This record gives sequence, structure tokens and C-alpha cells, in this order.
Amino acid sequence: GRRACARTDQTAMSAPESPFRAGTVAIVGRPNVGKSTLLNRLVGEKISIVSRKSQTTRHRIVGILTRPDAQFIFVDTPGFQTRHVNALNRAMNRGVRQALNDVDAVIFVVEAGRFGAHDQRVLDLLPTDRPVILAANKVDRCADKAALLAWLGETAARFPFAAIVPVSAARGSQLNELLAEVRQYLPNDAPLYGEDEMTDRSERFLAAEYIREKLFRLVGDELPYTAAVEIERFALDGGLRRIYAAILVDREAHKGIVIGKGGAMLKRIASEARQDMERLFGGKVYLEVFVKVKSGWADDERLLKQLGYE
Repeated sequence: GRRACARTDQTAMSAPESPFRAGTVAIVGRPNVGKSTLLNRLVGEKISIVSRKSQTTRHRIVGILTRPDAQFIFVDTPGFQTRHVNALNRAMNRGVRQALNDVDAVIFVVEAGRFGAHDQRVLDLLPTDRPVILAANKVDRCADKAALLAWLGETAARFPFAAIVPVSAARGSQLNELLAEVRQYLPNDAPLYGEDEMTDRSERFLAAEYIREKLFRLVGDELPYTAAVEIERFALDGGLRRIYAAILVDREAHKGIVIGKGGAMLKRIASEARQDMERLFGGKVYLEVFVKVKSGWADDERLLKQLGYE
């Protein structure tokens, strides 16, 4: 009877044969396959900006998930850019390659049932000397299960994947299975971050990302990619955060789009971003956002560095 007792789940969790693991995991894939949604769902907070417009993730954003048996440090890389060749895109592609060189495992996200030339381009750049787990996202949209199985078979033949997991980031399905696969490849290590930490990015950086998300979400279709957010001042005043931010646009005409009729659009961008910040920072935020015309910034290497694009 004693033996049966010893095999309860709780004992199994603290069993010595399952040491704690901690390591870094890159999330890669072409634009718009749901990488940011997946990261946010895994970490449980809105850390990476999510927008229908592709190319919105420009930085390596780290999301941290700590569980009783492992700590996953996610590196959310920018989508590879193949369309426009400018300094910004070169910086983004460099960021992706660097991110892949120093991780323990890679999650390659594709849209279930679809595998195009852009997916192949990303696949061609993946390392063969470390585990790549294929996350076939948006499976909830695949009605024809037989076709999906056939597609999974074809995709498996393209690369020596360590595992293939069909998931739905939007619905949160099969994510535990995905994490279980990834965990196997993390080194045995103590946690690298505190249990309550979710990102290594500063509040200043996250504030800029939130404004940029609202910008692309609310005026994305009318605004070219050449729009960035610069935090000019970030000060703690007791429990209040005072944030002054500038939205940089390329042309005078774009300024009008962002400000909107009677300043309504800019007000909405600022108000929605402020609410998100207050939720994440857990405190009051005073936010002032203005718009500046700075033409050619996406081709200006020095300015890109200033804005945090390595």
C-alpha cells in the first residue's frame, strides 16, 4: 500500500529524475503566422505587440514563463523581411540570425495547411545543429482533418524537425504539448530570472511598443511602415509614471492621419495605450503623445540605433 501512495502526482513532480530546466527559445516564422499571439498566450501577458499588419515586431522581445519544472525564455524575432531592402530590414534580418545563434531550441511557426515560398526562406535559415520544433498554428481553421494530416506529412519531410505540434495560439489549444516538447531540449539549469519576471525589456521599451501597437491597429492601413515611437522622457513621480512620447512619421501628410480630425485619432491612440500600460505596470500613467515629421528615418542607421534597432 505504501508504494501506491508514493506514486501520487505530487510526488512525481518533485521526483529527482526530473531536474529543473531553463533555457532560451526563439520563435521564428514569416510575418503574420501568429508568432506574437503565441508568445503572449504562452507568457500570459501582452508583451509582444499584436497587429494584423505584418512587420510590426521589430525587436527581439523576451517573454519569460516560469513553471514548477522549467523556465522558458522566449526570444521573439522579427519576421524575415524580403520585400523592401533598407537599413531597417537589414537590421531586422541581422537580429533574426543573431537570435538563432544563441538559443537552446527554436519554435518555427507556420500556418497549418499552408507552406509557401516565404516559409521556405525562413526554414532555409534555421540551424540544423539545434532542435527545431514545428508549431502548425491556426489548426482551428482547418476543417478538413484528412487534408491537414497529409499536409503535416509533407511538411515533416522538409526538415529534420525535433517535433511537430498542431496548435491554436488564439484559442490556447495544445500549448502545454508544445511546451513539453520544448522543455526536453532545455539544459538542466536553475532559473535565470525571478519567478514574477515576464520580460527583460524595460518599461520604457514596453511603453513605446504599446503606442506603436495602437498606431498600427488604428491607422495601420493608411500609414506606411515608416512610423516609429520614441520615448523622450520617462519619469517616476511617486507611484505615477510620466511618459512623453513622440510618434515619428516620414511625411507631413502622415502627421495629419495620425492626429486625425480635431486630434481625435491621436487622443484615442494615447488613451488606449495608457490603459494597457496601467494594466501591465500596475499603476497610474500620465501619457503625452505628439507627432513629429522625421523623413528618411528608416534608412538612417544612427537614428535606428537610437530607437533601439540593433
